[in-house]
Amino acid sequence: MSLKKDLFSGVFYTAVARYSGLIVSLVIAGVLARLIPPEDFGVVAVATVIISFFGIFSDLGVGAAVIQNKILTDGDLSKIYSFTVWTGVLLAVLFFAASWPIAAYYEKSILKSLCQWLSVNLLFASVNIVPNALLHKAKRFRFLAVRNLVVQVGGGAVSIVAALCGAGLYALIVNPILSSVLLFVLSYRAYPQRLRPTFGLDAIRKIFSFSAYQFLFNAINYFSRNLDKLLIGKCMGMTPLGYYEKSYRLMMLPLQNITHVISPVMHPVFSEFQHDLQRVRTSYEKIVRLLAFIGFPLSVFLWFAAQEVVLIIFGSQWMPSVPVFRILSLSVGVQIVLASSGGIFQAANDTRSLFVSGAFSATLNVAGILVGIFVFRSLEAVAWCICVTFTINFVQCYWMMYRVTFAKSRLSGFCRQLVSPLAVSGILVLLLGATTALTKDSPELVGILAKGAVFLLTLFVYLQVSGEYDILAKLKRKGNPS
Repeated sequence: MSLKKDLFSGVFYTAVARYSGLIVSLVIAGVLARLIPPEDFGVVAVATVIISFFGIFSDLGVGAAVIQNKILTDGDLSKIYSFTVWTGVLLAVLFFAASWPIAAYYEKSILKSLCQWLSVNLLFASVNIVPNALLHKAKRFRFLAVRNLVVQVGGGAVSIVAALCGAGLYALIVNPILSSVLLFVLSYRAYPQRLRPTFGLDAIRKIFSFSAYQFLFNAINYFSRNLDKLLIGKCMGMTPLGYYEKSYRLMMLPLQNITHVISPVMHPVFSEFQHDLQRVRTSYEKIVRLLAFIGFPLSVFLWFAAQEVVLIIFGSQWMPSVPVFRILSLSVGVQIVLASSGGIFQAANDTRSLFVSGAFSATLNVAGILVGIFVFRSLEAVAWCICVTFTINFVQCYWMMYRVTFAKSRLSGFCRQLVSPLAVSGILVLLLGATTALTKDSPELVGILAKGAVFLLTLFVYLQVSGEYDILAKLKRKGNPS
């Protein structure tokens, strides 16, 4: 297949699963938000953040390195698989043992049993690394899409049943545990691996130069993405953390269901052209333009529709989440574009630049989080600081990519891709601002429908009139294929 066909095929199947899963995840989140109080969400958020830290050490950049390296033998893969299994066992035991000091630090005894149960998730996530990477490497995007959707529906249904049966906050950990087990079972059946009584260090050395920087990037990215939750839970309490975590997850939904449709496909596909960086750059700029046309206007819509979105999905008990979600939504456009950059650094075999860029980003994000929590002492301030740091990181990331990874290419080609998306976003600010004023006393459903209609109509007219995309001509060709 050509690069374009590979990308289209991968994005299509991933999109089908993602957008079907989006509906499922919104239903699940809405039901659980009405059955479980904000404080319980805060407690589980702490456990989830800490287990994510342990998960970094189970991966060590191995998954991305397996995708990138084209000369690994079956014997190498078996040894690398054994390494992930034994590492997963060790980390699961360590996380289980750490449950006592974690519960003591946060003064929440329930954290002990939550962490002990989640150690199962850590083990199966680790042993799934190699089979899952091989599925991506083989570009089996259709299988991955079906697998992920089935697991999401199954895990979510069990979580809801558990909550209805009175499981309380334990219902929130059913899905990640069950999902990790099912993902491993399905991946392993597709690519079974032989377990050996060895850490396979000779095979690990073959991918170390790539995986080492990938691991370091994952580690610093973890802190920049999760320090806010750890500190809010400790310094402000579990209930404020519950509100913040819900706002953050809601902000991440478009990011996960737009960028993550493309990003998992980019590394396997673009890595085939790692020796033709000009082709990678020009192809990527087209993706940037598409993502910017989605992300920047969406940021504007979410800012004006924040209250309706929160109340309709989660209910009135989550009203304190609205201001935080509104502020965080301003970063959605930047994050949607920025999240796609990792696949390019990987495909260009330049995880060193990925690490350097990530180190700068993490330092800035951590500084912003600390300022928001300890200087301004409010959730809204933390959200504003995150928006500012993401914007600065956006600039430095692409400067690094074009000056280093793409061998001193000019940024002008990249910047041109952002002009038109920013223009339509400016128009939307005016129109949605007026719509908000007109519908301020209307029911939430009426308000979001009106804003949604203005958002979609404005995008349609702009794309058609500006010549960015001739939608009417496309529809006519479909209606008259002859």
